Amino acid sequence: MFLLTASPVRAGVPLVADLSNHLLAITTGFAGASVLLFGAVEDDGDVVVVVRGPAEPEVIRRKERFLGIWINKAQAVVNDAPVYYRVASTKPLDEIAAAAVLDRQQIGLDHLKLTVRRKDKAVEDQDYRAALLRLKAKAGLYGAETGQVAVMAGRLFRTEMDFPANVPTGTYQVEVYLFKSGEVVTAQTTPLIVGKIGIGAEVFDFANRQAALYGLMAVILAVAAGWLAAVAFRKS
Repeated sequence: MFLLTASPVRAGVPLVADLSNHLLAITTGFAGASVLLFGAVEDDGDVVVVVRGPAEPEVIRRKERFLGIWINKAQAVVNDAPVYYRVASTKPLDEIAAAAVLDRQQIGLDHLKLTVRRKDKAVEDQDYRAALLRLKAKAGLYGAETGQVAVMAGRLFRTEMDFPANVPTGTYQVEVYLFKSGEVVTAQTTPLIVGKIGIGAEVFDFANRQAALYGLMAVILAVAAGWLAAVAFRKS
């Protein structure tokens, strides 16, 4: 922030932003972390920050009560769903731009473009979409509320992005928009890598590359642990 204060936005560049860390390292015992985004604008306007994880298809299952128990009755696949999604802004989104503009940029949960593939005729696509958003928010991966972008001295801005312990790995995109009069003036995208490091990463890679061998070793270890426990209890 001191550097930004000492050297303001370069002439002709309306928006400059960066991250405090471009790598979010997941190690053993990782309990979540925060990454600071900071920047400066050349002129007045509203700043909106969007953090998107990589998009993956999500399977959503609908349960129904049958003979007193809940069972999976039907399911749908929701395509193009980011594994993580959060928004922060200087003002409420509906005060910054019209719904059509937010739709175009997919800013805000209500404006995400999600394709639902289903054979279930008992409910609508919107029901599966709402279920996905609810489940992601419950897991802490989607921000149900818009975060706050703090502005200092009329030009500098900052916001903290929180990532839960269960954050998926991958390459995330941090998008920063400058709005004026309800339109995007300029935008900047910065990558953020979320990855496993250390022993946890090595075990994860081994499990994916050698799935059969990893499964066999897990079974052997489980049997050995059970046998050792039985021996210990028999001696006591």
